[in-house]
Amino acid sequence: MFSNGVAVDQGGARVRGLSWSPQTTYSNQGEKPERGRFLHFHSVTFWVGNAKQAASFYCSKMGFEPLAYKGLETGSREVVSHVIKQGKIVFVFSSALNPWNREMGDHLVKHGDGVKDIAFEVEDCDYIVQKARERGAKIVREPWVEQDKCGKVKFAVLQTYGDTTHTLVEKMNYSGCFLPGFEPLVFTDPLLSKLPKCYLEIIDHIVGNQPDQEMVSASEWYLKNLQFHRFWSVDDTQVHTEYSSLRSIVVANYEESIKMPINEPAPGRKKSQIQVRPSQHLRGLIRHLRERGLEFLAVPPTYYKQLREKLQSAKIRVRESIDTLEVRLVKNPLWAGEDVPEFHLALQVLCKPLPCISHQGTEGKPDQVSAVT
Repeated sequence: MFSNGVAVDQGGARVRGLSWSPQTTYSNQGEKPERGRFLHFHSVTFWVGNAKQAASFYCSKMGFEPLAYKGLETGSREVVSHVIKQGKIVFVFSSALNPWNREMGDHLVKHGDGVKDIAFEVEDCDYIVQKARERGAKIVREPWVEQDKCGKVKFAVLQTYGDTTHTLVEKMNYSGCFLPGFEPLVFTDPLLSKLPKCYLEIIDHIVGNQPDQEMVSASEWYLKNLQFHRFWSVDDTQVHTEYSSLRSIVVANYEESIKMPINEPAPGRKKSQIQVRPSQHLRGLIRHLRERGLEFLAVPPTYYKQLREKLQSAKIRVRESIDTLEVRLVKNPLWAGEDVPEFHLALQVLCKPLPCISHQGTEGKPDQVSAVT
């Protein structure tokens, strides 16, 4: 997918320089769970080779700030973790302190630096685990409580697709900086305060890429065990190029505050993009990230040529000028600090670590500010 790809949210279709037809949107949220509410994404834990270095990169390049630390100084003799935060986004970078930590070592050999755990903040952790167990989910670790001077937190860990886990986090009047066992960092890099702000606010969604023919079973896990529902889906007849295509099912909790797209590749002449790599707010964000030294993928003019060709036979009509959009985003990638038309679009920009998106409402006003996906 190219940088600055355009997702047009009109008439039930999304345009990203691909072939498309209207996707399926589901309005039935299913029966509301009687107990055990999922609130939002709590944090994302990355297992990496060098936790301090990884955290430093996201702070210096993407505007995160150090939040908490766990390591030898706090009594953790096996794992060191650096926690960073921006808006409501919390990332945890963890590394093994000893060479005999086979679990983390094997994960690095198999996956490289990557996500190990996606944590949800919940209400009534015990009930969620009980229901998940009854439906056949694998409970990696039964509910347990940790506490410190700031209060108590209850946890449980469930196994989802591949080697990925979900930690359930139930805060019991906890007032600490992050979680029990973590302490605020004593030292903060003085350079961070001198860099431009980035204003990333939330995690919009987290994608789980699956091998071919495993998307349905992975998505059904959430429907069956967590009582999520189907939110949106497309298949390979809707999202494809001459060389690549994909299928996707998006699942969400009842309140739809958590969205998990589950993707799989479809046969094509080349590898699918998910096999290769399983408004004003956005313009300002791009400018600030570039000023901090973050690299973005370049968009070729052929993207907009293909877009015009596809729009000729599409069932939707784009009110905005593609010519103006191309000039703004290709000839001037920053697209900032100018008087420009208000585009009623969802713009997506692919930077090297993470894509960033900014949604536009029907009146040209952002209905959700920049998000990390």
